[in-house]
Amino acid sequence: MANESDDKKTPVPPEGEKPAASGAPASGGTPPSEAAAQPPGPVVPPAPAKPVAAVPPKPAAPAGPPKPATPAAPAKPAAPAAPKVGPVPLDNDLVKRYRARFGDGVREAWLDRNQAIVVVGVENLLEIAIYTRDEEQFGLLVDLTAVDWPKREKRFDLVLILYSFEKNERLRIKAHVGERQPAPSVESVWPTANWMEREVYDMFGIVFDGHPNLKRLLLPEEWQGFPLRKDYDILQQDQAWVRENLGIESGQ
Repeated sequence: MANESDDKKTPVPPEGEKPAASGAPASGGTPPSEAAAQPPGPVVPPAPAKPVAAVPPKPAAPAGPPKPATPAAPAKPAAPAAPKVGPVPLDNDLVKRYRARFGDGVREAWLDRNQAIVVVGVENLLEIAIYTRDEEQFGLLVDLTAVDWPKREKRFDLVLILYSFEKNERLRIKAHVGERQPAPSVESVWPTANWMEREVYDMFGIVFDGHPNLKRLLLPEEWQGFPLRKDYDILQQDQAWVRENLGIESGQ
C-alpha cells in the first residue's frame, strides 16, 4: 500500500524556476501586509504661479513750446554788370598834345586795360618817335613787334611799346603798314630797335628804311617766306629748305 505521504509530496517545479517562498506572492512587489502597513505620503501641492507685476506706462513727455519758424534768408543782391573789356576812345591831355603837334598824323587814340594806345600814320612814325622820347619822356623802347591782318588793305600793325621812368607810365604807338610798304627805322631814336626790327623783318617781311644792318636774325638768309605771316605754311617751307640745303627729307 502506498504511503499517504507519498501522495502529498510537494510538486517539483520545472527546471530553472525557483519555488516560491511560503506566504509570498507569486510576482515581485510589496507583500499585501507590508503595503497596508505603510501610510500614504503627503501630497505636495503645486507651487502657485508668481503674479506678473503690471508695469505702468511711461508718461508722455510734455510738449514744449512750438519752435519759431526759421526766417528766410534775404535775397542776394544782383551782381553788378561786369565792366566791358576792350578799347575805349581816349582824349586825355597826352592825346591832345599829340593832336596839336601832328594833326592828321594821329589817326586814333584808345585806352585798353589802362594803357594808352595812339595810332599814327607810318609816314609820321620817325618824327613822332623823336617827340615821344624827348618831349613826353618815354626813354625806353620795351618792345617792337607786329601783327598780321591778311585780309586788311594795310595788313600789318607795327607796334612800339614804350615806358617812361619819369612818369612811370606805358604807351603804345601803332602804325598800319602795307605788305610791300617800308616803315622808317627808329633805331636812331632807341638803339634797342636794331635787333627788334631785324626780328620783325625776319618773321613778317616788313622792311625798315634807314636800318644800319637789316638782315635775317633767326633764320638763314636763303630761307624763303616769313613764318609769322598767317598765310605761311611752315611745314612746307621747312621741308623745302631741308631738301634743298641738306639733301634729305625733313624729319618732321
